[in-house]
Amino acid sequence: MAIRFLADAPGHADTLAGWHHAQWQHLYEGWTLEQTREELRDHATRRTRPTTLVALEGERLLGSVSLVDEDAPELRDQGDAWLASLYVVPEARGTGLGKQLVQALVDFAAGQGVARLWLFTPDHADYYARLGWRPQGEASLRGTRVHLMDILPA
Repeated sequence: MAIRFLADAPGHADTLAGWHHAQWQHLYEGWTLEQTREELRDHATRRTRPTTLVALEGERLLGSVSLVDEDAPELRDQGDAWLASLYVVPEARGTGLGKQLVQALVDFAAGQGVARLWLFTPDHADYYARLGWRPQGEASLRGTRVHLMDILPA
């Protein structure tokens, strides 16, 4: 298994878009599948923020995580660097792959000079806390309560 930039495997952008949109579209007003595709196709052109890391076993896509400047307009005052869209295919969950993706993104953010990295999660605050993320309150996105968390990558 290897973690690489989506830019190294751009053919997976549309698959990721489908996964991401299905998983999180309920949190974003007016976020269409086509917008999701455009965002990930853009990430597939770079190895700097905003970008996406992917986990591959050979050419098989197992998961992804993104580093973005803004993860939700309602939270833009909270921070300017966000871990977003951690996704692992169901058959690879529970194997430590999510932890590897998160660590790879935190390491990448540190190398990019990010002093403070944010995320929000509706359901997995305990998981991220075990990985060293600190609770920083709560917010609501389209009626869904989310936990805000941060980590200092450097």
